[in-house]
Amino acid sequence: MSHYFVTPAGEEHRRSIRARFWDRDWEFVTADGVFSADRLDLGTSILLRESTPPTGPVNLLDLGCGWGVIAVALAVTNPEAHVTAIDVNERALDLTRLNATLHGVADRLTVSTASEHTFDEIWSNPPIRVGKEALHALLRQWLPTLKPDGVARMVVGKNLGADSLQAWLNQSGWRCDRVASAKGFRVLEVRRA
Repeated sequence: MSHYFVTPAGEEHRRSIRARFWDRDWEFVTADGVFSADRLDLGTSILLRESTPPTGPVNLLDLGCGWGVIAVALAVTNPEAHVTAIDVNERALDLTRLNATLHGVADRLTVSTASEHTFDEIWSNPPIRVGKEALHALLRQWLPTLKPDGVARMVVGKNLGADSLQAWLNQSGWRCDRVASAKGFRVLEVRRA
């Protein structure tokens, strides 16, 4: 779980991985010490498969961006979007910057550990394994950055508490709907109640 909390020490051992989604073939650079360094993880692939990228001039957040697959893909598919990619792992942020540059979207993709913006959409494969208390604190911090008509799209494993997270969000003043289920994952959409 250390990749959720600190930037790893030691060699990066960078490598390229390939993925296919949104009718495109993609290539990204990853490295040791970040989430899912060897492939596009199943949860994120389901989120991408079950969600349509937004169009038009929107402000988007990739919360827990890892090596930047969601952030970069959103920026590439929508040339009017501005995307913010947030993570606590500096190695992940460096990889996101690199991948944004390689895909030609670095001018519309802000990589950071914090943001003062509001967002039309938040996309996330949240760090469930940080524990319920830390996850709830993370969501209490970032969900209020949604604009009044904004939506957060998250993917969570059923066996990692997707249904209890959905219930908690609904009890916490949000409207959380399950919009898809596949291979043990739930895709949730969260809006202001």
